[in-house]
Amino acid sequence: MNHQTGSFVDDLPIILAGPILKHTAPESVTVLVALKQSCQVKLKVYRTTENGERLDKCLFVGRRTTAALGKYLHVVAVTAVSPIGESLTNDCIYGYDLQFTLADQTVLTLEQALSSNRFPTVNISYFQHQKPTFVLPPNRLEDLHIVHASCRKPHGHGFDALPIIDSLIVTTVNQPQKRPHQLFLTGDQIYGDDVASPFLWCASRLGDALLGWEEQLPLDEIYRTPKELPPGERAAVATEVAGLTAGLHNKPGKVSSHLFSLGEYYAAYILSWSQVCWPDAFPPADRVTSKRHAIKSWQKSVKYLRQFIQTLPQVRRALANIPTYTIFDDHDVTDDWNLNQAWCLRVLGNPLGRRVVQNALLAYAVFQGWGNTPGRFKAGENGEKLLYAAVAWSHFKGQHPKTEAAIARYLGIPSSNPHTNLPNFVQEDAVFILERDAEALTWNYTIKSHCHEVIVLDTRTWRGYPANQKPIAPPMLLCPRAMQQQLLQPLQQTADNQNLTTFVIAPTNVFGLQVIDWIHHWQLKREQVFSTDVGDAWNINFPALARLLTILCEQRQKLVILTGDIHYSCVSRFSYAPIYNSQTPSVLVQLTASALKNEELITRIIHTRLKQWLLPEKIRHWIGWNQPPNMLEIGAKQLTRSQALTKPNWHCVLEWIPRQSTQSFNYYTEISDLIAAKKTAKNSRWRWLEPFKFWQTRWFQDGREVVGVNNIASVHFELFENNNYQVIQDIYWFDAASANKIVYSRFASNLQPNQHLLQSFSVR
Repeated sequence: MNHQTGSFVDDLPIILAGPILKHTAPESVTVLVALKQSCQVKLKVYRTTENGERLDKCLFVGRRTTAALGKYLHVVAVTAVSPIGESLTNDCIYGYDLQFTLADQTVLTLEQALSSNRFPTVNISYFQHQKPTFVLPPNRLEDLHIVHASCRKPHGHGFDALPIIDSLIVTTVNQPQKRPHQLFLTGDQIYGDDVASPFLWCASRLGDALLGWEEQLPLDEIYRTPKELPPGERAAVATEVAGLTAGLHNKPGKVSSHLFSLGEYYAAYILSWSQVCWPDAFPPADRVTSKRHAIKSWQKSVKYLRQFIQTLPQVRRALANIPTYTIFDDHDVTDDWNLNQAWCLRVLGNPLGRRVVQNALLAYAVFQGWGNTPGRFKAGENGEKLLYAAVAWSHFKGQHPKTEAAIARYLGIPSSNPHTNLPNFVQEDAVFILERDAEALTWNYTIKSHCHEVIVLDTRTWRGYPANQKPIAPPMLLCPRAMQQQLLQPLQQTADNQNLTTFVIAPTNVFGLQVIDWIHHWQLKREQVFSTDVGDAWNINFPALARLLTILCEQRQKLVILTGDIHYSCVSRFSYAPIYNSQTPSVLVQLTASALKNEELITRIIHTRLKQWLLPEKIRHWIGWNQPPNMLEIGAKQLTRSQALTKPNWHCVLEWIPRQSTQSFNYYTEISDLIAAKKTAKNSRWRWLEPFKFWQTRWFQDGREVVGVNNIASVHFELFENNNYQVIQDIYWFDAASANKIVYSRFASNLQPNQHLLQSFSVR
């Protein structure tokens, strides 16, 4: 299929991606949709009866005209509110409908806008009325159900786990208190780097077709269009011209098909969320390249992409029926994005690197940020000004310096020093932070309900780079000002509300496997920081980690951290107690869910019992100081000598919560084609060896520390004695033995500090 031809666009439905249900609250509902034509979109929200079976009274109405981001790309996040001040309640299932008024005043229904000759029927509902539905979070914590996940690489190994949420909704769709209430995607929704050549082949052509023009990418003194930088041949440009670091240390394959252009980043979102813009067939590998290794890689990637595409209908239906909130991590732009000061100087100090970051952030603002925080994109707000600039940028076909500067300003891209062309920093306290205009959008936000609040952190664009250390030094993931604005102020605003359970979303892990800590510290000593993301973990910069922990534990006695990033899922409990005052001990429970689609050989190994046999996670102890913030890990033999140390202010204990045995979910999915493809790949001559493959048995696969295959997490709470709660994280994945069968493993942690471990360590 040629994405440049008019027939390709003609065959597309009006809706290219979506509808995606975004921010929902008692007073408003926002839905995101990407279309191929300009139109006014009308959103109606209905009460339902009979547990969702019938639409009833229309409660909310909203209208908004699409933003013309390209000739055939028009996007809108439309928000509906009550005309008479009514509010939604949390004991009812609500439905919504969309109506599309085209430029010629033709009015299309949602069903008409979804369908085309290639896709005559598109099912985005769980009910006969064919409208998407949703529920609001409940009043009681024990009725709350949250789903979270991260890291979804289209050509990653294994089956995409995001379709599992469709199964979770199906089994509870008519039960408001049991149905999933919110979905949080905590980073790496798309991959700008580590892109498969067939994916770039699609994204590059689709992007140019939707924009209606070809971007002139600045390569030193010359310009190139995306099609002049073909798939599999971008490594040198990405590393040597753009300065991107994913391809360093002999890893050119990570950037050989890197996304560069705005159209490619736009297309990556559409291809990740909808099946309609994918081609019917990929070209044969030998037509694209004559290199033997590249041909093999192309064929392998196509196999995984076909599996990814086949389950997109389930993904699309799920995203239409659950409020979805997101935050970026590095791969939404590129690997190592803003990792340290050296990266910022290397990438933002050249035209192509700066353009790539700007393109990625603009695509994020449109497809993620707008729906997360629709209030920031209302009339007169800076988000609306950014959209105007994005429309103008496309109108001028990427050739208007004033518009480009406006986009950079609203995105928070730092200005450049006119003499060196390097990005400008400002110094605060003992750190440098990237300069940003006062009109720049902020990406962190808070979601609240009657029983919980979710504080979503931006740990990428507000980093503090140590002013008195080398440029490769690990940063503060939140500089002092960001720590105050993103974390302390939201916590203080709701400190008196004892009914709220607080969640904090930290895209980068606060606590990880100890072996990873060892590797990071070893790589830091060798100054090989880009090979293993040294600086992206909180516990590589102890002063920053100490400041984070003291803020959280002084403001809350109980708190849940949601995170992803690390391609395995786990649960850990952190107990914190002051030493010289009577403050009640606090507990932080970290729930990690990763990856949706990016399992690797190493994660499949640590998924098994081999990990706990060879490198078990042990209980870890720290002592910490408040002024200046710092912390020190101490072993069991050091506990008795702790009084010899400078008097610490607090001590804490970290323990890993074991996962329970794998259980069947008792729900089978419609992916029989994938199973057939998987089975035909097996060589029947070696089938007699199956009984001897002990590593494939359920017993060996049931490791006790992590889940290392593609997965998604569901979180809920259980009330037990003394009015205390357990937080439960169920990790779901497709069973390796029968790929259409969903299984899960449960992690359960008391939402109480471990008093026994805290009392075993005393400093007086």
